[in-house]
This record gives sequence, structure tokens and C-alpha cells, in this order.
Amino acid sequence: MQTRFQGKVALVTGAASGIGLAIAQRLASEGASVVAVDVQRDRVVECAEAIMATGGKALAVQADVTRREDIERYVKAATDAYGGIDCFFNNAGILGEVGPFIDCPDELFDRVMAVNVKAAWLGMKLVAPVMIRGGGGAIVNTASVAGLRASPGLLAYSVSKHAVVGMTRSAAVELAPHKVRVNAICPAPIDTPMGQLLGEGFNPDNPMAFRERMHARIPLARYGSAQEVAALAAFLCSADASYINGGLYTVDGGSTA
Repeated sequence: MQTRFQGKVALVTGAASGIGLAIAQRLASEGASVVAVDVQRDRVVECAEAIMATGGKALAVQADVTRREDIERYVKAATDAYGGIDCFFNNAGILGEVGPFIDCPDELFDRVMAVNVKAAWLGMKLVAPVMIRGGGGAIVNTASVAGLRASPGLLAYSVSKHAVVGMTRSAAVELAPHKVRVNAICPAPIDTPMGQLLGEGFNPDNPMAFRERMHARIPLARYGSAQEVAALAAFLCSADASYINGGLYTVDGGSTA
């Protein structure tokens, strides 16, 4: 097994399931001390315990990423436990509801923007100074192919991910002089709980019909796995990607080609 992250500290939000869980496990397997963050206390504790059961180092922090004080708390937990932050997988997010944008309730739009945009911004805002003091680091934001193209039925989510794309590019330029790289991954539907919610939202009576329709549009004819996304995120966090900054990387089976 590679040890690219031996002696490194990795902070992962949305670590209780899906892509966040997969990257937490991947980074730990390559030697990182992982700080796993999620609003779901029991599940994020399970994530950390599973990592430690295999000989890895992990700390679980329950946090609502929309609350500044919670973000300050998970940053402090990382620095108190491990002395700094080298990698930040800024991943926590929600899908919101599926439907016409004219029917989207104001409070739902606000909630999606709070979790997917404001929390991502605050995360970078509070983690970046720690990285700067430590001599540099790598931030990987979770955007989406919905942040690169039109996504009918998902306006709030699409708007939020377009914003993540813009934040990634701007932060990459601002932080480059401080040796902090910022990139984003842009997955298509992935076989995760959020991927399941997507199918249920578009076709509540037959979610598998939506999946089959998506398979027909994807050149590789399947959903990706969380582990496949984690492999790319781990690369972007690593020294192997030392000259990669401000990039947007699709994990979509060729659907945006």
C-alpha cells in the first residue's frame, strides 16, 4: 500500500457516508491522520472507529458545517490532536429537492446554499490560515457536473455547485503564493446515498428507471463508485499533484465529453 500521506493530517467533511467516507478511508490507508467531520454523530464515529480498527489514526467530530462555531471547533480539534492540517477534503453537501425551479421553496434554496456554498466557503476561510502557517497544503472541493452544465430539476443544487466551481478557481489563485493548492472534483451520479436520492426524486415510483436512463447517457454505461472518486481526490491531495491548481476534474464516465 502507498504511504503518500504518512505524517500528514487530512480533514474530511461529510465523512459519514458516500464519497466522504471513501476518501477518509483512502487517505487513512495511505498513512494520513484523519479528522472525520459530519453532522451524523453515530455514523462519523463509526467511520473513525473503522479506520482505527485497521491500524489507522482517526478522530471523529460531529459538526453542523453551516455554523461558523462548529467549523472553528473541527479546525481546533484537528490542530489540537495532530498539530496542523495538510489536506482538506471540503465535501459536505446536500441534494435538495428535485422539481421545477419555480416550485422550489425559498427555505429549501437557502438551505442548499447554506450547506453547499456558505459552509464550503467558511471551511476554506478557516482552514487556509492553518495551512499557510504550516507551509502549505491542498484543498479539494466537491463540486459536480451539475456545476458545469444545465441541470433541469436541480436548480438550487446546480447553482450551489456552479458557486463551488467559482470559489475553487478564485481561491486557487489567491492561495497559490502561500503554497496552498485548491482543486475541485465534479462527479456525475455516483453509487452513493445521494445517488439513490436523485433517482427517487426524479422517479419516486421506480428509481431504477432513472438510473437505467442515466446509464444509457454515460459512455461507460454505469454509475461510478465512491472509491473511484476517492482515488482522484487522494491524488489531488497528494504531492503527486504538486503542479495542479485551480483545476476542475470530472468523474463521470465520459458523460460530459
